[in-house]
Amino acid sequence: MKYIISILLLLIASGTLKAQEDYTWWNEIHHWEPGMPGWRNWLTISPAYLGPNALPVPEVKRGFLTNKSEIELTASNHFHSGDPTQDLSGRAYIPFAKGKIAIEMYGVLLEHYNYTTEIRDERVSRDKDGTGYAIGDFYFSTLIQLVKDRKFPNTMFRAALKTASGTNLEAVRYADSPGYFFDVSISEDLGNAEHVLFRPYGMLGFYSWQTNDELNLQNDAFLYGLGADIEKNNWRVGASWSGYYGYKDNGDRPMQLNAEVRKDYGKKAFRLQYQHGLHDWMYRTVRFSFIWKLNPVE
Repeated sequence: MKYIISILLLLIASGTLKAQEDYTWWNEIHHWEPGMPGWRNWLTISPAYLGPNALPVPEVKRGFLTNKSEIELTASNHFHSGDPTQDLSGRAYIPFAKGKIAIEMYGVLLEHYNYTTEIRDERVSRDKDGTGYAIGDFYFSTLIQLVKDRKFPNTMFRAALKTASGTNLEAVRYADSPGYFFDVSISEDLGNAEHVLFRPYGMLGFYSWQTNDELNLQNDAFLYGLGADIEKNNWRVGASWSGYYGYKDNGDRPMQLNAEVRKDYGKKAFRLQYQHGLHDWMYRTVRFSFIWKLNPVE
């Protein structure tokens, strides 16, 4: 706890120092003069011009809820030639109502960034050295099981809210704007998990977030995803393709490939993920998660 408090105090002190910084260098680079729109109006609030955790593609769900609560801690390394980033994130998943409803909360607890001058100027950042720490946005979602274990495919609805809790806006790591998304995911189990189970799944939805465009304050996007898992015993291996398609076409159409391996043992599990950006989110991300599973709901 003392360590966490020390980090938070350091972040506050860093923000205070940045508030007192002389931005003459930024004015000269971007030819800004008194009377022109303020700095925030120059930002592009889209995934292509922010950090890797600002407006990420939501995880593709698999059409069903599990009946055990989970606490997950994840370490991530985002590889990018101009913006290498590392972060620590957390997730809490809590089902209730006999596993028919669940709430999920997650977000980046601490992020370290170190980007180049080229990235700084492209994103109109006012963090001169491009190095520092930030705390991320937090998400709150409700998941509702619509259909499960019937002739119709497993079907689940998700509604999520993105907060504007991300810090260090001058480093352009986060959007400093609220958002929301909702989607429906479906899946079909083919086979038996004791031998080999094959599970194709898909997702369709809608994603929206606030921007700084005074004429169009909201950007709306079509959310999509397709994937498949193979399960045997307590192992799960899967891959998916996902993204969303914004209407402004200003770097708001991220697309990525995802791969995952998960191993469950007792009341614990670990998960290894790889994400490969294809468009408007050009990171290569490796995540390692450790998961604590709590007692199943009644």
